[in-house]
Amino acid sequence: MKILIVEDDAETADYVARGLTEAGHLVDRAADGREGLFLAGSGDYDVLVVDRMLPRLDGLGLVRALRAAGVRSPALFLTARTGVGDRVEGLEAGADDYLGKPFAFAELLARVNALARRPPLQSEVTVLRVGDLEMDLLRRSVTRAGRRIELQPREFRLLEYLMRREGQVVTRTMLLEGVWDFHFDPRTSVVETHISRLRGKLDRGFGTELIHTVRGAGYTIRAPDNAPG
Repeated sequence: MKILIVEDDAETADYVARGLTEAGHLVDRAADGREGLFLAGSGDYDVLVVDRMLPRLDGLGLVRALRAAGVRSPALFLTARTGVGDRVEGLEAGADDYLGKPFAFAELLARVNALARRPPLQSEVTVLRVGDLEMDLLRRSVTRAGRRIELQPREFRLLEYLMRREGQVVTRTMLLEGVWDFHFDPRTSVVETHISRLRGKLDRGFGTELIHTVRGAGYTIRAPDNAPG
């Protein structure tokens, strides 16, 4: 397995690289975010191990740039920033896992191996469509009937989650976990508020609704032709 370590602390990078090499993996290293972005941009790595606090380009910016460019190599943040907000922010940026420092190498190795076992994403799917609504995942753009719709990052993620499940009923719990990475109920109206805002942006001026409430169950997105008569 080919692994890229993006870490500016030489001692930590040496320790991780030595352990991964002893475990039979091929390891490359980058000492700052810009170099890491250049190397990882090739898409040749099975797993990326990335520190958050990096010179020139931080880990969040690195992973976001890779995801925006369509690079889907699994990424694990290895960092001293371990608060709940930090973990949520890292996962929202596009990371697949998060491990705090100090760490046990055995756990790091197990997590790296687990990421490598995940089935690859179908990278050829870069555009999602529901009726006249189109989402370009690479350009991070959304249009309906050719008209551009400006979305905030969370709205974009929410819409992507719904569009990938066109015609399916998506529950509030599924949205909290899949869009906000909450594995508990925050007891707020965050889902309802964002759904309302998203509906306003998608439906205003078009005359037909795309996002539908399924009473007592959740929400679904479907083209008008598929709506019940």
